[in-house]
Amino acid sequence: QVQLVESGGGSVQSGGSLKLSCVASGEFQNSACMAWFRQAPGKEREGIAVIDTTTGATYYPDHVKGRLTISQGNAKNTVTLQVDKVKPEDTATYYCAAERSCRNGMGAPWFILLAGDFSNWGRGTQVTVTS
Repeated sequence: QVQLVESGGGSVQSGGSLKLSCVASGEFQNSACMAWFRQAPGKEREGIAVIDTTTGATYYPDHVKGRLTISQGNAKNTVTLQVDKVKPEDTATYYCAAERSCRNGMGAPWFILLAGDFSNWGRGTQVTVTS
């Protein structure tokens, strides 16, 4: 079992930046695949960033690429998500997720980050972007 706790949410002005952190405990050393998802009210949970901590490989869907950066923190059990040039549509609850390994094909053009690929989830942290 892996326990995940997100932090860093809050209110941020449009155009600004925010940094979210996810701290893993329990059997986190078995979680090579760490990801961030978000869910806005009335919408489905969407995957926005993933990192394979064994290789450092990352993936972002096209609509957030260039504004988001996922990285492993100084502590091996920490993963961060930097969001730059935030927009009102970034308003959502952000969730950290972990799994033993990342699904094959992370660098392929057909790859999609799916919530069903992850069995460990945090409770989420709310981000509200104000204009």
